[in-house]
Amino acid sequence: MTGRRLRILATGPQATLQDGGRRGHMAVGVGRAGAADTAAYALGARLLGNSTRSAAIEVTFGGLHVRAEGEVLVCLTGAVGPATVDGVAVGYAAPFPLPDGAELVLGPPTAGLRTYLSVRGGFAVEPVLGSRSLDTMSGLGPPPLRAGDVLPIGRAPRRWPHVDLAPVAVPTTGAVVVRVSPGPRRDCFEDPAALATTPWTVSDRSDRRGVRLLGEPLVRRPEARNRELPSEGMVRGAIQVPPNGEPVIFLNDHPVTGGYPVIGVVESVDVDLVAQLVPGQPVTFRWVRALWS
Repeated sequence: MTGRRLRILATGPQATLQDGGRRGHMAVGVGRAGAADTAAYALGARLLGNSTRSAAIEVTFGGLHVRAEGEVLVCLTGAVGPATVDGVAVGYAAPFPLPDGAELVLGPPTAGLRTYLSVRGGFAVEPVLGSRSLDTMSGLGPPPLRAGDVLPIGRAPRRWPHVDLAPVAVPTTGAVVVRVSPGPRRDCFEDPAALATTPWTVSDRSDRRGVRLLGEPLVRRPEARNRELPSEGMVRGAIQVPPNGEPVIFLNDHPVTGGYPVIGVVESVDVDLVAQLVPGQPVTFRWVRALWS
């Protein structure tokens, strides 16, 4: 550690430490966790010369307020919204210095849901099973951030990034089309194709475990309505359908196993898109493979 720290003055609705995830432990019931928008997190790490083992702050719907104790180099990626350092606006996807005593404030995002605050050197908290990520399902990892927390900053890497600005698209604010492959239990439904023909909206009950959708419920076949499925392994992006017929897209803190039928699986490159959806946002699915082949 270097003596440089970041003091948390306010967190907004939720702020957690996340990194590239806790991989390789599913067999013993430990989920992946890690940044929900993996591409946005990885971009912040690259722009600062960090590895994807370095921890960043994942901020849900803004509201983060921090003060630097020692000068640090930071970067914002993911959801875009007003951000200021001592009242002066700063940009996204471009590193900028946070001088000793300076205060960074994030407002509610105007596009997307989750913003990543990365710092050169990462946050030097104690890893749990090889990761500094909080798994909100199991409670593994550092607890959710609170006002008054002080985060130590690790030693800066030797390498410097090759660019100081990444011209990336901001998360969409309109209707989103999500690509999906057929799931292993699609035969449990009278019309599995309805997943892609039904208009859905994002529920305000969504979280890091999964994005819940609202719409015309999917109907199970009569022989599947009262049949209990054995618990099966779940993956990030799996679309599970509980008894109410409204799908849930699993994110990083999903349960390791589940007993509700999985009608489809979101293409891995689109799960980051799902992680940035806000309540009320319209969603439709598009099959990328034939339902029956």
